[in-house]
Amino acid sequence: MSAPVVIASLWLLFAATHMGLSSLRLRPRLVTALGEQPFLGAYSLIALAVFTALFWFYIVHRHQGAELWALPLGNAGLAAIYVLQAVAWTLVAAGLVQPSPAVVGLPEERRPSQPRGVQLLTRHPVFMGLGLFGLLHVLVNGFASDAVFWAGFPIFALIGSAHQDRRKLVTQGAAYRAWCAATPFLPFSGRDTARALRELGVLPVAVGIALAVVFRLLHGPLFH
Repeated sequence: MSAPVVIASLWLLFAATHMGLSSLRLRPRLVTALGEQPFLGAYSLIALAVFTALFWFYIVHRHQGAELWALPLGNAGLAAIYVLQAVAWTLVAAGLVQPSPAVVGLPEERRPSQPRGVQLLTRHPVFMGLGLFGLLHVLVNGFASDAVFWAGFPIFALIGSAHQDRRKLVTQGAAYRAWCAATPFLPFSGRDTARALRELGVLPVAVGIALAVVFRLLHGPLFH
């Protein structure tokens, strides 16, 4: 099989295991058989193993296949991408600091009753941040193997977030329905964006900028 086909297949395997094991049909059976914490441990290990295989295969087979596009971004375009990378990693950092009720295995005591900060930007900040991270790479990586790998991030972010919403609407009912009504699905699409930015806090922004800078500095030595 060609590299793009293998990469697409590994993304499908990652999505199938990630969403299948947490599905309403399978997750309760596994939790009953294994226990909550052993299930979460196995779930995380499987996700890590599949994604590691996906990432490693891509690194070995990057820039393969037909060149589908080569956008003339110029200095201004590249600068915009760097800024948006900082936005992406800020979403991830803020989502880890302020986890959403949609997060798998979130303890009851950490479950917020009212959205604030990044939750008013999107109710899936980690997924959406990683999705934006991948989408920005799609723009500057036009070979087939690159496009398939990086496009997997925004595609999985959207599908995975929708899957979480459907599952939580069943398991949490009216409480999660109210949470969805108060929070936007896509980043920066809600009515309280200005308030969200005020409540975001300095730490997630600083971490997001720092991660964007570090990854940019490492990009050349690691992925020349």
